[in-house]
Amino acid sequence: MSDAIKHECGISLIRLLKPLEYYKEKYGTAFYGVNKMYLMMEKQHNRGQDGAGFASIKLDMKPGERYMSRVRSAQQQPIQDIFDQINSRINTTLAENPGHDDDVAWQKKNIPYIGELLMGHVRYGTFGKNSIESVHPFLRQNNWMHRNLIVAGNFNLTNVDELFGNLVELGQHPKEMADTVTVMEKIGHFLDDAVAKLYKQIKKEGYNKREASPLIAERLNVAKILKKASKNWDGGYTMGGLLGHGDGFVVRDPAGIRPAYYYKDDEVVVVASERPVIQTVFNVKFEDVMELDPGHAIIVKKNGSVSIKEILEPLERKACSFERIYFSRGSDKEIYQERKMLGKLVFPQILKSINDDLANTVFSYIPNTAETSFFGMVKEAQSYLNKKKEEQILALGPNITGEQLHEILDVRPRIEKVAIKDAKLRTFITQDSNRDDLVTHVYDISYGSVKETDNLVIIDDSIVRGTTLKRSILKILDRLSPKKIIVVSSAPQIRYPDCYGIDMAKLEDFVAFKAAQALHEEQGTTHKIKEIYEKCLTQLKSKDKDVVNYVKEFYEPFTPEQISKKIAEILSPEGIKAEVDIIYQTVESLHEACPKNLGDWYFTGDYPTPGGNRVVNRAFINFFEGKNERAY
Repeated sequence: MSDAIKHECGISLIRLLKPLEYYKEKYGTAFYGVNKMYLMMEKQHNRGQDGAGFASIKLDMKPGERYMSRVRSAQQQPIQDIFDQINSRINTTLAENPGHDDDVAWQKKNIPYIGELLMGHVRYGTFGKNSIESVHPFLRQNNWMHRNLIVAGNFNLTNVDELFGNLVELGQHPKEMADTVTVMEKIGHFLDDAVAKLYKQIKKEGYNKREASPLIAERLNVAKILKKASKNWDGGYTMGGLLGHGDGFVVRDPAGIRPAYYYKDDEVVVVASERPVIQTVFNVKFEDVMELDPGHAIIVKKNGSVSIKEILEPLERKACSFERIYFSRGSDKEIYQERKMLGKLVFPQILKSINDDLANTVFSYIPNTAETSFFGMVKEAQSYLNKKKEEQILALGPNITGEQLHEILDVRPRIEKVAIKDAKLRTFITQDSNRDDLVTHVYDISYGSVKETDNLVIIDDSIVRGTTLKRSILKILDRLSPKKIIVVSSAPQIRYPDCYGIDMAKLEDFVAFKAAQALHEEQGTTHKIKEIYEKCLTQLKSKDKDVVNYVKEFYEPFTPEQISKKIAEILSPEGIKAEVDIIYQTVESLHEACPKNLGDWYFTGDYPTPGGNRVVNRAFINFFEGKNERAY
C-alpha cells in the first residue's frame, strides 16, 4: 500500500500542419505549439517526475540556420525547469531585439524551440539512473539533415545484449549498452542506409546534390526503416522519433503493451501516452481520439501527410492492465469506469471478511489514487444494503410502522476519511532506527472516526512490497482501535517482475513471493525451490520459442487465499492490537473489469513475449544465488 512503484515514461508529439503565422493569427501567438506541449507534458506528470525533455524541428530552414533544438532537465521540477529555460530564451531574445513581437518569420529564424514538429518526454529514474544523460529525448547528430534523429520512448527491451551485439556486427561502436541508445542506433543505421541509397538513386536520375535533398525527404520510407530496425525488438514500447528534415513517427509494440493515442484535424496531429491528455489540451471528444493499433506506427511526413502503417505483425493483444489500475490518469472515460468496477468486484470478498456486518464497518481508502475504486466498492455496498432493505420491508408487509421503516432506511455504508497524507513531511533521516519512526508519521488519522467494535476496510490500488503498510499505515490505523483492519488491493497479487517499463524487477521484493517462500518453509517443501532454480538454469541457453516460465511452480502448491493470509501475517507489525486481513482482487475479476487490457504477467506469469519468460527465470536465479541485481 502506497509503495512507490515507478513507471518509466510518458511521451507527447505535436505536428503543426499550418504555417506558424496561422497560429499567430488565430490563437494570438506563434508559440502555440510550445504552449500546447507544456500542457501535454504537465498533464502526463503522473508518468514521470524525475526527468523531462523537449525537442523541436523547424521546417524549411536555410543552410546555416538552426533547425533543431533540445532541452532536458533532471531537476526537482523538471518540466517547470525546461519551460523556464525556453521562456527565458524567448523573452531575452525578444527583449534584445525590440520590434519583432509580431514578426513570425523573424522569430522562427532567430528563436530556438519554436517549430512545426515538437516532442516531449517525462520519465522516472529507474535503478538509480537519473542523471541528465539518461533523460530523453536522445539525439543522433549528422551534417546531413535527413540523418539527424531524435528519439524518445516509453519502453523497455528485454534483449538489449542481443541487439547491442547486432550493432557491433554491423561495424558500429555504441557508446553504452542501454536500450535507448541501442534503439536509436538501430533506427539510425537503417536511416543512414536508406538516405545513402536514395541519394545514389537520385543522382543517377540526373539531379545535383542540392536538388537531391528535398527529394530524399519526399521519398524516404519511414515505415520501411522502422520495420528493419524493430525486427528483433523484444519488449513493450511506444517509441517516438523526429528526423531532421521534418518527418515524425510514433511506433507501438506488436502486443500493445505500452499505450499510445492520437488525434488529427486540419491544424494539428497529436500523439500521447494517454487519451484524456489530448482531450483536455485540445478540447476534443473521447470519440475523436484514436488508439494506435499494436504493431503499427503513425507517420507524419514533412509535407504534412499522415499515415498509419503496420510495422510488425500484431501479436495477441496484451495491453498492460497496470496502466489502468495505477499509472494512467483516472480522468479517462474508460479507465474511470474500470477502476470503479475493480472496487465493485472485490466487494464479495470484503463482505465475507466482515461476516456481513456492514453496520459495524467503516470504509476508506489510501492513497488518493485509490479513490475511484473506493467509489465502486461503496456503491456495491449500497446495492447490497438496498437488497437487504427491500427484503426486510417486504417481510414486515403492510403493517410496517414509520419508525420501523426509518430504522431500515437509515442503514447505509459508513464512509470516513480516516487517513490524510502529510505532504510536507519528508523522511530525511537515513538511519533505520530514526527513519521508521518518521515514516510512521507520514499519515495523520481522523481520531474518533472508528469505534472499538468496528471493522475498518481500507482500499488501495495495489500492494506490491508492503513496506509502507507494515512500517507506517497499519501502525497508524491501529491507533483508531478497530477490532479488525481489512486492507484491500484492487489489483491481484503481484508475483512476477515486469520487464517492459515498470520498475518491478526483483522477485524477492514482492510480498507475495515472500509469503510463498514462507509457506514452502512451513510445509517442508524448500527442496522444490532448488528444483525450480535448476530448471531455470536449463533455460539460459534455450531458444526464445522454447523458454518456459518455471517460476510459476513456486506458487502452484498454494491457493491465493493461503498466500494472502500469509501476507497478512508478514505485514502485521509487532504489537498491533487489531486483527489484520489482506484481500486481493482475483485475476478473473481483473479481466472482467479491464476487458481490453489483458496484459497480466505480473499476476499470472503469462508474459506476452519470449523475453519475459527469460527475464523471470533469470530473476529466480538471481534470488537463489543471492544476487541483488536486475534480471535484464
